[in-house]
Amino acid sequence: MKWLLIGLLAAFLLLGSFLLTPSPIDSKAWEPPSAPPMTGVLAPNERLRLADLLARGRVYGPEDTTVVPGGLLYTGTQDGFVVRVFPDGRVEKWVDTGGRPLGMVFDDQGNLIVADAWKGLLSIAPDKTITVLATEEGGTPFRFTDDVDIGPDGTIYFTDASSKFHQPDYRLDLLEMRPHGRFLRYSPRTGKAELLLGNLHFPNGVAVSPDGDFVLINETWKYRILRYWLRGPRAGRAEVFADNLPGFPDNLAVDRDGRFWVAFPTLRNAQVDALHPNPWLKDLVAKLPDSLKPKPRDYGLVVAFDRNGKMLTSLQDTRGTHLKEITSVNPHDGVLYFGSLHNDRIGRLPLKAIPGLGDQHE
Repeated sequence: MKWLLIGLLAAFLLLGSFLLTPSPIDSKAWEPPSAPPMTGVLAPNERLRLADLLARGRVYGPEDTTVVPGGLLYTGTQDGFVVRVFPDGRVEKWVDTGGRPLGMVFDDQGNLIVADAWKGLLSIAPDKTITVLATEEGGTPFRFTDDVDIGPDGTIYFTDASSKFHQPDYRLDLLEMRPHGRFLRYSPRTGKAELLLGNLHFPNGVAVSPDGDFVLINETWKYRILRYWLRGPRAGRAEVFADNLPGFPDNLAVDRDGRFWVAFPTLRNAQVDALHPNPWLKDLVAKLPDSLKPKPRDYGLVVAFDRNGKMLTSLQDTRGTHLKEITSVNPHDGVLYFGSLHNDRIGRLPLKAIPGLGDQHE
């Protein structure tokens, strides 16, 4: 009996300590829409399993990719390096940013523009010189610089996914469900960053339309894509481009035929959706170790849209054993390249291998 009482007292003290410990978040209630059925264009398929695997076991967390003429591929990895993958299969650690390189794209001068989660918006010259372009806007530092694209006029568009939480704490941002994110642009001419949209729920991928009339931005936690108009009668306004998506949209890119390719690290999570209407419960869950928080399902998913927001096709790996947690899809020279936040490989799939797209060029 003595040991039972001691055990109960210890459990009571531990529970009391857990309940009295302040939560790292101040969450807000949200009523998510019911997840769409995986039917029609979203019907399960194994098209991603047709992809070749590049640098398997030699890169970790190639979150985004960009490819230059000749097939030389650049990617950023978990250890802070920008890595080059050569057409012959060689892998080279090219530049250490000292942070976590995420979205990347080359400008017209051959500089690699990088959204680094810790270091801000960077420009890496061909001689490996790193220039910091921006680390804040309006006095608010970037805490999670995420994705980047460049318009036809050289303007750089990018996202700061959260002004409160750094990359390792992205799940806290999800549970809190407050609009800490921003969509911005940087002018190489003025050297200034400018806010275009604020109060966003984890703005992630960015893609400028081929003729530069609008930009798409993924609002990850709300399962939707926004369109921000750059020209025309709606210039400066935002609207919903695609809503109630089947998963958490990450990076996106556009091919030369105007198709927008969206990467989904995982499908919707029923546990997360059930938590969202209950802030008190989310505040408690946020105090749990990461091992006890809701986990993403191993799944590979990429979806293509036309410029009007119509779903065209989906590529999937339903078991997530070949390609999973896809965070980027990069079209280049008739081929799609797939990056991942935590996987150890880069996928490569020719467009001609995709039913309904094989007779089209990129």
